[in-house]
Order: sequence, then C-alpha cells, then structure tokens
Amino acid sequence: MEALQEMEEAEQTPEDMISNDFLDDLETDVAVEEASVTSDESDFDWSSIDTSHLPSSYKTNSWQEKELLQLADHFFQQYTHLCPDRKPLFIHPLNECGVQKFVSTTVRPTLLPYPDMYYWSGCASFVCDYLIMEPLKCPITPPSSLYSSTTILKYQRGNCFDFTVLLCSLLIGAGYDAYCVHGYATLEMCSLDQTQELCPRLRKPPEVPEEEDPNKYRIKYPLEPQSQFELQQKAKKEEETESTQEEEREEEVVVEVDKPKRDPLHGLRVHAWVLVLSGKRKVPETFFINPFTGNHHSTTDECFLGIESIWNHRNYWVNMQDCRKGCKDLSFDLNDSFCWEIMLSESNKPSQLPTESSQKDTDDMQEKEEIGMSFEMPLSWVAQIKVSCREYENPFSRGKKVILYDKAKQEKWAAYANEDGLVERLTVYADSDRTEVLEMKEWFKHREDLLYMREVNKQTQLITEHFKPGHPLLLKAHSYTSLEPETERTVEFYHTARVDGLWKRFENATEMTEYFVGREDFLHMRHTEFGERDQKMEKAGVTADANPRPIVQIKEYFHRNPEKPADEDIEERIFMVIDDVIQLTYHLELHDTIASKVVFCRVIGREKREDEIFLSRENTVKYQPWSSEKHKNMRRLYDLLWELRAEQKDLKQQVRDSEAEVLEEEQKGSQSSLEKESQHIGEEDESLAHHTATNSTM
Repeated sequence: MEALQEMEEAEQTPEDMISNDFLDDLETDVAVEEASVTSDESDFDWSSIDTSHLPSSYKTNSWQEKELLQLADHFFQQYTHLCPDRKPLFIHPLNECGVQKFVSTTVRPTLLPYPDMYYWSGCASFVCDYLIMEPLKCPITPPSSLYSSTTILKYQRGNCFDFTVLLCSLLIGAGYDAYCVHGYATLEMCSLDQTQELCPRLRKPPEVPEEEDPNKYRIKYPLEPQSQFELQQKAKKEEETESTQEEEREEEVVVEVDKPKRDPLHGLRVHAWVLVLSGKRKVPETFFINPFTGNHHSTTDECFLGIESIWNHRNYWVNMQDCRKGCKDLSFDLNDSFCWEIMLSESNKPSQLPTESSQKDTDDMQEKEEIGMSFEMPLSWVAQIKVSCREYENPFSRGKKVILYDKAKQEKWAAYANEDGLVERLTVYADSDRTEVLEMKEWFKHREDLLYMREVNKQTQLITEHFKPGHPLLLKAHSYTSLEPETERTVEFYHTARVDGLWKRFENATEMTEYFVGREDFLHMRHTEFGERDQKMEKAGVTADANPRPIVQIKEYFHRNPEKPADEDIEERIFMVIDDVIQLTYHLELHDTIASKVVFCRVIGREKREDEIFLSRENTVKYQPWSSEKHKNMRRLYDLLWELRAEQKDLKQQVRDSEAEVLEEEQKGSQSSLEKESQHIGEEDESLAHHTATNSTM
C-alpha cells in the first residue's frame, strides 16, 4: 500500500497541485465570507418561527409525495453515478416544519386579483419590493431548506430560492410558461450589488440608425486651396491633444489598478432565478428574470454563468449542456433529451421554443418506463397564496426601499406613506461616493393637483414640475427657480383643453410672453412689457393686487390667414399703452419685399379720453405700397381705430387675468414646497448607515 501511495504521489501533476492549493484557498475564502454574512445579517431567527398553526400538508407527506420522494432519490442516485463530477442536485430540501418536500410541489400557481399582477413586470416588481433579501449561508452551495411561499410572505424575507419560487408561482398563475432555475451567477447579482450598474431610470432609449446620405454618390468638386501655415498649426494642436489623451489613459490605468481583484468564487456562486419561455402569453423571446431586482435579462447575459437544473409545478429537468461559456449557447428546448434530462415522463409535456425541433429518444423512454418513472406530479402542499389589498399597496416592510447605483440612489415608498404623495426619488451624483448632488427627480401619486413628477437641477436650482391632464389650471409643466412673485418661470398647458389655446407662458419681473396653438384668429404669440410699480404705494405696504405693474406695451403675432389678402391680413400689431400708439404690420405676398403698415399716434397737445377718438392725417401714418383702396378710406381707418381701442382694453384685462393665474400658480407651488420641506426635514433624521454599499430593502 505504501508503494502504491508513493506511485500516486509521483503521478500527481503540477496542475493537480495547483488545483488543490486553489481549493484550500477557496475553503478559506468561503469560511471568511460565511462569517461576514453571519455578522451582517439581521437578528431574525428562522428557527424561532411558529409552525404550530400550519396545515397538516406542511408537517406530513401524502402517499403520493412519499412515492415521489422515492423516485427523486432514485433519480438522484442515477445522476450521481452517471455524473460524478457534477454538484448535487437541489431536488428535495426541508420545509419550515423539517419535512422533506420535492421542489416542484413547492411551486403553487396563483393569480392574485390585482391588474398589475397579470403581467410579469408587475409580479416581479411586487416580489422584489415586498421581500427583504437574505444571502445564502454558504455562497457556493444551495440552501438545505426551502420554505413555502406563504411563510416567506408572512415574514417578508428570503434568499434567492425563496424569491424565485414565489415569483414563479405568480407567473405560472398569470399564464406564463415559467420555471425556477438553480444555477450560478456573478458576485454582484448574488449579493444584490448594483453600485456598478447604471440606474434603469437613466438609461437612454436605443438610437435610431442614421439614414444613408442621398448625396453620397454625387460629383465631388475640388476643395478650395488652404493655407499651409494653418495646416501646420492644426497639426500641432492635434499632437498636443493626443499627448493629453495619453496622459489621461495613464491615469485611467492607475485607477484600474486600484479596482478590486477578480472574485475568487467566480463561476461557483449559487443563484436562483426565473426562466420564462416564449410562446404562452405571446412572449416573443425566452428571457430570464432576476428575482432580487425584478429586471428582465437576455439568456445571453454574461451575469448568468451556468444552470444545473430547472423545475416548475409539473416536472424537473437537469441541464446536460456545457456551461463553460455561461448560458449564451444553451438551448431551452426542454423536449430535447440530449440537452435536458427530464425526471418524470408524464403526459403533460413542457412547452418548447417554436424555432427548435422536438425529438424523443425511444430507448430512454423505454428505460424510464421500466424503472417505473411514469408518474403524475401531486398537487402542491403549499396553502393558497394570499396578498391583502393593504399588503399590496404597502409592499415595503421597513417603510421604504433604497437601491444604490453607479453615481445614483433610488428610493421608493408605498403609495400613501408620505403626505405629499411621494412614491419614488432618484438622486444623481457627480461622483461614485455619492457626495455631490447633480439633480433629483421625484415621482408622486394620488395628489389633488395631479402632480406626478418633479425635477430639481441642483447646479442651476431650476425646478420643473409635471402634471397629469385634469389640473384646475390645465397645467402640464411648471419650471421656476424661486416661488417669489414675478420671478422667472415657464409654464406649459394642455392647450387642447383651454378655450384660448394657450400652450406656454414665460414670465419675469419685466415681461411676459405667451404662445398659442390652433386659434381661429391665427394668433400664435403675445409679448407684454411691464414697468415699475409706484414706489410710494409699495413703501406704504400696499399689496401687489392694489398696486399692479403698469403695462407698457403689448405685441401680438399672427400666422398667415390664406382666406384674406396679404395686405389685409395682420402679421404683427403693437399696442404702446403708455405712449398711446398702435402699430399694425401686414403679411407679405410671395413677390413682395416691403410689408404694409398702419400707425395710429396720439395727437400732440390734445388730452386723451377713452370715450373719444380723434383721427386725422396728422396722427395716422400709412405705408402701403401694395395696398388696396380700402386702406386709403378715412372712414374705414376710423372704424378700425375704434375696434383696436376696444381690443386694447380687452387685451389689458387678459394680461391682468394671466397675472392672476400666475399668482395662483405661485400660491399652490409655495404650498407644495412647504409640504416638500417638511417631508425633507423628517427624512434628514435618518442615518446614512441604512444606505450600505450593497443594495438593501429599507
């Protein structure tokens, strides 16, 4: 025996010695990580939960379940014998009562009575928000137990397998062809670390490819001669730019050196997620769902490093394909016996991809039937999954959820958790340490003023509020830097719902500009200039309503009315209120170069009276090179001046109405600002210790 042992030691290659050293280091790393996980976990003790009230199906096995466990043991022994190098299957863990249960019977298909839960995105969002993530005790082995979804929902916490079984149960209940997956993933996915990822709210939509230049094949004429001196100077600048870029690259290399080393457990970290096959519910393409985040992933995503097995409520499949390149080359035709080894050859066949062929190995089928594996899966031992309306509306067990991304932080609240209706906040930072805030976005629900989003630019202090249709003032967006009266602001309206067709209004201390859409009179812009208030009345403490800003001038601009001649269709009219001057400018015909104009001026030395119009050739200036005889008629000009006087009076009233509308916006905005400030003061008491480097549910 000693000689044989010496011979085996001599035959051991250096590669074997390296692998043994690696395994020793690996065991050390796992032990250290287990200790860190234990120290970081909350004080919740699963062994202390009360199981006395649970149904008998949780505590015992029926004769069908016992027979199923025997078949599972036989299948496990065959698998271990044929694949000795593979990891043990996750096939019959213990439940919360310490009873061994087959994993397929833990899946309980359920359709919850909420509209969002009929879609995979709603189910995934609810699961990742409602449950608190707990890491696996050992990162390279599956858990020894798998609790029912009812228990997981009751205590609102669980590991990746608990998340996956609950999500798969909801998806199958909603009609999806969903499966639980036992496999391997990256450290960031297993630990729910999204600090290196871009926040989904910040992802830009895919760019549309540019169309081919229609002048690509046109004749190219010789270029104009260029100065050699200018070319030399340009070359020097390019050299300086290249040297600067090289220095920046060197700095980047130095930064990369400081990055953490490669994960020693890469490819060995156990993770569970959901597989959704195409076909049912009109799913066009097979995809993965990470239950921790609820995000959709392609089956070629490099974060998924391999699959051991999958299961649903009907059967169990073992992956027989090579996963050295991850999951990107895997076939998900579950009827292909060369790719997937099925446990129960029942009549209920799993769905297959429409693009992949379905083939059966007759010899394998006969062999399984001889073993007696033609067996119908018993019903789930898990009680009916129920989620009350209160639980559905308030999914966050600790009040809110905080997710840390690369240079961003996302916070979520329940719909009625905050008095101002705040449900989500996204904070964007300038640095990875999240110390300098660049911008902030907030989303709201169930507000009386129909505010649904607010954007705050911390660099310019510009605040933009967005409203849903139905606002009392028909607001669409409101941008401002301060809520003080007559400060600079821009307001957008739902113009189709307004009688006047007002689309946008810009205002500051000295002017107000309004834009219109779809008016019958073709008005598209109105610009008003204001003067300074009476200083004596302002010092006396008179309110702004009693001491309004004097209107200096009102300008209006009109689009072309094709039903009128150009020299009778007004393009611009100016009401100089202080100077008592009205100026009209008409549109041009295609061949015209100079526009026709009419100006009504105040008569010098004559006192102005509102009920009187004095018209003479002295106070009427006409320049109409292409005009008709109508503009030369003094009677017609007299009637036109009467109309303009009346319209000027109406315009002044409209301007005052617009000022009152702006004042109402300021009052409502200041009230909203006070609510926001009180909410912010309450949140300042929270410690940054809750916002750990890894994402956690709050």
